[in-house]
Amino acid sequence: MSQIYSFAGESEFYRRGSNPKEANIFLSLGSLVDCYYPPCKRSRAVAAPSLFSAFEEEKPVSIDVLPDECLFEIFRRLPGPQERTACAFVSKHWLTLVTSIRQSELDVVDNKTEDDCEGCLSRSLDGKKATDVRLAAIAVGTAGRGGLGKLSVRGSDKVSDLGLRSIGRSCPSLGSLSLCSLSAVTDIGLLEIAEGCPQLEKLDLSRCPAITDKGFAAIAKSCPNLSELTLEACSSIGDEGLQAVARSCSKLKSVSIKNCPLVRDQGIAALLSNTTCSLTKLKLQMVNVTDVSLAVVGHYGLSVTELVLAGLSHVTEKGFWVMGNGIGLQKLNSLTITACQGVTDAGLESVGKGCPNMKKALISKSPLLSDNGLVSFAKGSLSLESIQLEECHRVTQFGFFGSLLNCGAKLKAFSMVNCLGIRDLATGLPASSHRSGLRSLSVRNCPGFGDANLAALGKLCPQLEDIELCGLKGVTESGFLHLLQNSLVKVNFSGCSGLTDRVVSAISARNGLTLEVLNMDGCSKISDASLVSIAANCQILSDLDLSKCSVSDFGIQALASSEKLKLQILSLAGCAIVTDKSLPSIVKLGSTLLGLNLQQCRSVSCSTVDFLVERLYKCDILS
Repeated sequence: MSQIYSFAGESEFYRRGSNPKEANIFLSLGSLVDCYYPPCKRSRAVAAPSLFSAFEEEKPVSIDVLPDECLFEIFRRLPGPQERTACAFVSKHWLTLVTSIRQSELDVVDNKTEDDCEGCLSRSLDGKKATDVRLAAIAVGTAGRGGLGKLSVRGSDKVSDLGLRSIGRSCPSLGSLSLCSLSAVTDIGLLEIAEGCPQLEKLDLSRCPAITDKGFAAIAKSCPNLSELTLEACSSIGDEGLQAVARSCSKLKSVSIKNCPLVRDQGIAALLSNTTCSLTKLKLQMVNVTDVSLAVVGHYGLSVTELVLAGLSHVTEKGFWVMGNGIGLQKLNSLTITACQGVTDAGLESVGKGCPNMKKALISKSPLLSDNGLVSFAKGSLSLESIQLEECHRVTQFGFFGSLLNCGAKLKAFSMVNCLGIRDLATGLPASSHRSGLRSLSVRNCPGFGDANLAALGKLCPQLEDIELCGLKGVTESGFLHLLQNSLVKVNFSGCSGLTDRVVSAISARNGLTLEVLNMDGCSKISDASLVSIAANCQILSDLDLSKCSVSDFGIQALASSEKLKLQILSLAGCAIVTDKSLPSIVKLGSTLLGLNLQQCRSVSCSTVDFLVERLYKCDILS
């Protein structure tokens, strides 16, 4: 090269081949390229040294002088993914070039053996760790190790279309993609995924405002195997995108759409009418649909087994009534309705009658639902096994007991949470030979629930096994004692200030052979007497929560002295009078413990906790 730069005009140019003796000075650049060759005149054997020869240094030749086009051609001709991965680790520039190669552009087809697990790898990037460079590294690194099958990228403004391009061009086996809170990702990136990942089956787009119907429709057209779709807070995706999915994705099984303002009745109607035989799960939350969409669901949801309707402010009573009177929801197994103003007594009754195989129902934040609607719903749903009510303030104790008396024999679980209309029965239930088969009862934060209700439940539900009574300040000792006739397995009395040692002793004495879980968090009247009774009677108890109870070292010692008790979970959080003297007892209990909570135990020193952490190496300790 230096001969070219030192050319001063005295030499001549020759065409290729005119001086074959010295042609090896330059590499051949092709048959049609003219090259310069030095003249035939020999230089003198001794030449005067140049003035600047001492400062001249020979520059090393680097492959980096090659243009990107040449490097691209080299990389795509490498024999396999391992070689391309090795090149990608040289620099970010080479990494970008390697990941820009589409699978169809590779000159050598990768050889796969029968043992290769295509698409078996899973990767997740969150926050600051999510960048275009990391995505490119994942794309190249997984190519030679079975291929990327599942990718989740969340919460980053450093991920752009360039990162998705790397995935789309290097990961043809990608089957699941989740993109959340990526403001810089647009349709261009999604088009790359659509073109390069035809095997995509699961797509989750959440809070990606720059993705529109154009990119979404490209995914639908190129990925016919799409079976699960989740859209949340995608402000630029609407009916056009859903219609494209309806036309191309006949295998769609699950759809969840939340807070997408451009999704309306047309998109939902197209989706349901074209996936009648495949769609099994449908969730519509905070979207601008009307009664028309619910009518479509009731008519075309022939395969739907799980339905969630939440925050549908434009749906009225008519929508629920029409949905229930349709013939489509015969296979519905689980129904969740939350914050829908259209849920009334007539609408819910219609839904109950129109879904003969429904087993689970959750009704939440329905201010217009009353006792009549709840009882009618329970009568109509003969297959119902579980009912859960949350913040339905017009439902009273009459609706609660009426549903228990009129429900089918299959009802096994009933739950009420924050239902302020519940009051204590003023009189007992009417004489009846009917007995409920209820096995699980949960009443949480219903301040009006009292002793009379528990007395009625003790007679009506003799098969209760799991009881959860939380935050019931109005229940006293006499109320709890009405439940003793049951064979209890799991008991949760957290936040019930009326619970006493007498109740716990009676429960442990009667249910010592069946009781597995006992939670008395915040029951300040519970003392060492309860622990003595538990140690003497409970043989299979594995989970005991004594947080903020009035137990001391003596009670812990009583538990440790039991030869039958094999606790796995023990919580002493907030037990102020448990001290370091309980260390030997806790160590003895630790032979079976898997979890121990000592938070806010002010009388337990740090050295004791450190000793327990070292000694009980199989136990997770919170302090």
